Amino acid sequence: MKNSYFDLIEQSYYFPQEGFDLRNDYLTFHGVSLKYLIEQYGTPFRFIYLPKIGDQIKKARNLFNRAIKNNGYKGSYNYCYCTKCNHFYHVVNEALKHNVNLETSSSYDIDLILHLYKEKKIDKNRTIVHNGYKTEEYLTKIIQLQQAGFHNSILILDSERELHRLKMFNLNHKVKIGMRMAINEEIQSAYYTSRLGIPSGEFKKFYKKHIHNNAKVELKMLHFFVDSGIKDTLYYWGEFQRALGVYSELKKECETLNSINLGGGFPIRNHLGFEYNYEYMINEIIKNIKEACIKDNIPEPDIYTEFGKYTVGESGAIIFEVLEQKQQNDTEIWYIINNSLMNTIPDAWSIHEKFILLPLNKWDNEYQRINIGGISCDHSDYYNSEDLNQEILLPKYKETDKEPLYLGFFHTGAYQDSISGYGGIKHCLIPSPKHVIIDRDEKGNFKHYVYREEQSADEMFKILGYNTKEHSTNPVPNVEINNKRLQKEVN
Repeated sequence: MKNSYFDLIEQSYYFPQEGFDLRNDYLTFHGVSLKYLIEQYGTPFRFIYLPKIGDQIKKARNLFNRAIKNNGYKGSYNYCYCTKCNHFYHVVNEALKHNVNLETSSSYDIDLILHLYKEKKIDKNRTIVHNGYKTEEYLTKIIQLQQAGFHNSILILDSERELHRLKMFNLNHKVKIGMRMAINEEIQSAYYTSRLGIPSGEFKKFYKKHIHNNAKVELKMLHFFVDSGIKDTLYYWGEFQRALGVYSELKKECETLNSINLGGGFPIRNHLGFEYNYEYMINEIIKNIKEACIKDNIPEPDIYTEFGKYTVGESGAIIFEVLEQKQQNDTEIWYIINNSLMNTIPDAWSIHEKFILLPLNKWDNEYQRINIGGISCDHSDYYNSEDLNQEILLPKYKETDKEPLYLGFFHTGAYQDSISGYGGIKHCLIPSPKHVIIDRDEKGNFKHYVYREEQSADEMFKILGYNTKEHSTNPVPNVEINNKRLQKEVN
């Protein structure tokens, strides 16, 4: 009996499923032919499928608004996109098409906001939430942004000291502020309380002493952030209820406070067996806030969420070709791919993040347990466990096959380029792969283009300070290789 890779997937998961299907024995992604893309662009390449971004925004917005209606909730829902998750213009521009608000986290994010304004992608009515530690430069730019007329710009205080530093500015307007609550971390964390935010026990005292009679600031928002995201766990609901208690106490003292910000996003699919009841979680959030407000006889606040990974994560993928298979002992087989995993999906080795890994072809072949290795010389350049099965199973193939085995890591659209330093210097000088953008036109037809070619040696040498005019990147003469002769010698 032949146990094909297709049999394995079909017996283990619901397949086809959202985003993934087979067409002519080749994997497709949201209807996009990956075989066609490989023929057009070669490998390796990364791509962003822009329509998925809008789908995610509409999904969350619809579920929140439905829960608000079903629960008779009187506050509004506001979707924020976290720019730090993926700063690329085509990504931010796609999110802005769906009228999202924005969240910043550093000084240069303000320059990005001003650039978007100059291009008329946003106006001064857009809500901008400013998180992160406020360096002098970051704080200055936030104040300048507000003075320029961005009247829905909200400065989230990460510490008491940040409010005191506002006194250094000659303010000619009232600054809208929020207060971030420091959360207690999960049991397995290396520390007990987050370094970010103000301890919950100090909120009321700090408000009365420094904000209550301060004519220069106006408290608008309580910011609550759980790093592990919005999950149906005792830990999350415990911190959530503590935040509601803090909000209630503050609201009784502060009439202008009218919003609660649920920082920390929804999870995304990182394996084919992923299950998460978004509708249930959203309904429970709305219901719990409403019940707390009724109990304490306070108005129901507007709700803000900051979704970065949820917004763009599932829109991205990276495609590789298997160059060689190596049998290193009786039980371990390595598939060597044509780039570095450390460089292209750094989350995998830095924080052991998992992604959906699927072959693009050879689904009718038998499968085997394998390790995936990159071409760098670093022992950490590997990927060998799935989030669900704790091992990687992929199709077998013969070295004599006319077509190589192609692999895809999917839902890699968040953070990978930011962490690896897009366009910078990579480990072992292995270049950033080609970057392709995929979209649909008004009629629903696919369109695609190369955003940036594979990084060149000259681009890297320029960053490193080499004079590329004096140091040619191709000092050796061209050598024609007789492929048939080479293959014969290898065999």
